[in-house]
Amino acid sequence: MRIADLAGKRVAIWGFGREGRAAITALRKRLPELPLTLFCSEAEVEAARTFDSALSVHGHEPDAIALAPFDVVVKSPGVSAYKPALLAAKEAGIHITSGTALWFGENPQAKVIAVTGTKGKSTTTALIAHLARAIGVRTALAGNIGMPLLELLDQSADLWAIELSSFQTGEAGPLSLGVITSLYEEHLDWHGSRERYIADKLKLADVSRKLLVNALQPALLSKTSAHPSRLLFGTADGWHVADGFIRRGAQAVFDVAKLSVPGQHNALNACVALAALEAMGHDAIAAAPALANFRPLPHRLQPLGERDGWRWINDSISTTPQATLAALESLRGRAVTVLAGGHDRGLDWSEFVAAVSVQPPHAIVCSGANGPRIAAALRDADVPTRIVEANGLDAAVAAARELTPHGGCILLSPGAPSFDQFHDYAERGRHFADLAGFDGREITGIEGLGIG
Repeated sequence: MRIADLAGKRVAIWGFGREGRAAITALRKRLPELPLTLFCSEAEVEAARTFDSALSVHGHEPDAIALAPFDVVVKSPGVSAYKPALLAAKEAGIHITSGTALWFGENPQAKVIAVTGTKGKSTTTALIAHLARAIGVRTALAGNIGMPLLELLDQSADLWAIELSSFQTGEAGPLSLGVITSLYEEHLDWHGSRERYIADKLKLADVSRKLLVNALQPALLSKTSAHPSRLLFGTADGWHVADGFIRRGAQAVFDVAKLSVPGQHNALNACVALAALEAMGHDAIAAAPALANFRPLPHRLQPLGERDGWRWINDSISTTPQATLAALESLRGRAVTVLAGGHDRGLDWSEFVAAVSVQPPHAIVCSGANGPRIAAALRDADVPTRIVEANGLDAAVAAARELTPHGGCILLSPGAPSFDQFHDYAERGRHFADLAGFDGREITGIEGLGIG
């Protein structure tokens, strides 16, 4: 569906976050006379009316009856496609779309690399854009990483590096290249089940002319084996990490020690980015030196600095137990107190418990809605480290100060969303920085968004 197809339709927008505002702006630009109805939270009503005085604004979540008068609903990514109201609307013949889907409808010929995955998708997408620009390719960086695609409506680029969450993979296409960095369970509250989450992630494969996937995940290999143009990273004959180097087959291309983002998982993310550029016909070998000056993304294993004798690291983006394990792996050999826990989506922490039983950090402070559940699992497994429960992030940081020896690390890597205490992971990360003695306001957005 293209924006022009909405002319004469009865259109509702559901959600007034950045995606919702981008959709309203784009529709006003192309169809200025089109009546628009917005469904948002009660707290957003005044801001919405200020943003666009012509909107018909409703400060509540719509049910099936409220959606029935409309021909089209443009939903924001955070609104689950499996909400009963949307399922009923779809059954009634109402077209459900999104800003992502509308952008793809407007740009069917764009050269797009779309990246998804439970871990690594933001850093990988940013790396692709950074490396492509380093070799002179005019590249857009957008999507779930922090800039809605519709904010770039009517702009052009030679390459589009787009991050897609599991909420968006069913809305994209066609793609020059789809990339799946990893696949674990996440966002079960949105998708409803682990099986549906995986199925929604894998929708990316259906619209990708070429598909690049992680060879180190057998289940992912099995589920994508039927793709006619599947490529792999993490194999000895392709882009992989071995003996301290990022390699292309036997060729040592880049010294991992010079990589600007820490951890083995980020070295693998660099392999993904290089493999993606190569799949698009670009000179990945020539681009590789630019890995040394890539700026780490905020809230992703972000070193805040030294304060009061401790090294503070902000990994607030961590929303799965596997992400917390990757953060701990990047700091192996140091005395680390990790702050874990947040909004409880019912994820399985057994893999985390098993891993820290073998290689325990100095201490684990559990807080947030699922903190007691994590702490109980750790104690039941007799994990050989200090396990402390705290009531909220402030108390967790205070406990970490008491537990961590000087010279050690205090790591915020919650393995869970922030919604039980904060608006989003960025607010959580900034508050952590403030508690550590830094200025959280200095943690700004992701560099390089847009076209460059």
